[in-house]
Amino acid sequence: MTSGDAAANSGPAAPGDTAADVGLLAPVRAGTAVENATGDAAYVRALLAAETALVRAQESLGHAPAGTADTVASAAADATRFDVRSLALRARSGGNPVIPLAADLTAAVAERSEEAAAHVHRGATSQDILDTAAMLVASEALRLILADLDRAAAALALIAAEHRDTPMAGRTLTQHAVPTTFGLKAAGWRSLVLDARDRIAAVLDTLPVQLGGAAGTLAAFAAFAEPAEPVADELRATDRDTGLSLVAAYADATGLTVPPLPWHTLRTPVADLAGALAFTAGALGKLAADVLVLSRTEIGEVSESTGGGSSTMPHKANPARAVLIASAARQVPALAGILYGALAAEDERPPGAWHAEWQPLREALRTVGGAADAAAALAEGLRAHPGRMRANLGATGGLIVSERLTAVLSARMGRATARTAVTGGAARAARERIPLHEALAQDPALAGIVSPGELATLTDPSGYTGSAGLLVDRALRRHHDGGTVPE
Repeated sequence: MTSGDAAANSGPAAPGDTAADVGLLAPVRAGTAVENATGDAAYVRALLAAETALVRAQESLGHAPAGTADTVASAAADATRFDVRSLALRARSGGNPVIPLAADLTAAVAERSEEAAAHVHRGATSQDILDTAAMLVASEALRLILADLDRAAAALALIAAEHRDTPMAGRTLTQHAVPTTFGLKAAGWRSLVLDARDRIAAVLDTLPVQLGGAAGTLAAFAAFAEPAEPVADELRATDRDTGLSLVAAYADATGLTVPPLPWHTLRTPVADLAGALAFTAGALGKLAADVLVLSRTEIGEVSESTGGGSSTMPHKANPARAVLIASAARQVPALAGILYGALAAEDERPPGAWHAEWQPLREALRTVGGAADAAAALAEGLRAHPGRMRANLGATGGLIVSERLTAVLSARMGRATARTAVTGGAARAARERIPLHEALAQDPALAGIVSPGELATLTDPSGYTGSAGLLVDRALRRHHDGGTVPE
């Protein structure tokens, strides 16, 4: 049996079949809605939708007999006619899956109507169909991502409001810096999520249809444009250029937008997708990175609602969702790099650059989709532990507010003298393992300048959170559309 025979006779991948990708090594997206929306079967459905929409657009302009599109749609709906594995294997000979799919669709339509079969894929090139299908898949995936980003943003808003004034240690370069609030941290996470949402929504609104024919001139569509039967003048396009009219009708049939030019080698739509997805992965990665740090055993300031178990250590409750999000944040920028690299595509149809996009784009969509799903669940179940935050604030015995002391004392004794006093007191506190306010109270230079009681107050971290609360208030006035409620 030849390889061609094997391809033709191969059946669908069964559970356990080594050819099936069921997400074993990609738990971030396994079982999510976006996985189903970006799988091989989803791409086949999108390819068939693109082919059907093209016939419907041509019929709407009188370039195919009435009822042709319905006949094609009926054939396309017969899932048993389009075996994914067979399409994949036969795609090797022509370099893309549209060629075997168009052949299978034509045969299925011919069983219903030879006349209708003559209109399948008429005038189109494989890239027209595959690019349009990719945009349809992306549209569905982005809608799912948006819904999960909305969930995450809503949950983070509640956390920020609840913990508006909950003090915690601000950390810079891994060390305690000055106090902040958990509410401000959560507001920052939400701000990034909304930034990601804005970018995803903007790309979703502009996903374009692809139609250009063999070299982007739409010439074949004009050649096939003679109406198959008379149509009323009001049904004809007001723009007499058949190609442009067909692009508009095709966009309407698919629900995508009309591009200014065929984009076979003008890959702005894919690059825009890459940028939005990479940003979203990074934005969610920031949330994950902070949760991973704050949930360390020795810090313990937050925890996930349901921790992941260990294969050998029963006591562990790993921050599994944050781990999965962090994995996505490291993968998607590399995938985006491939998509950006495909911008340098030669001629009117590229050999290799276009083909290199397919899998990275799909993986970026499903990986970000999985991360968004995990982020929503993480945010909705995140547990804050203010007691641990307060205990950690006191870990340095007041050193975390040395900046505040320097500022207050500078007004009373000069900046240089104040800095010397605070630096000396900090060293004494560390050396003798006593609170900073006790160490400073021992300094004769501060006698009569500041009382022990005031020193105790000034070294209370909860009193040095600046405008954190007001910043939280301002951040929470931001809507999902990027606008804000006036103060």
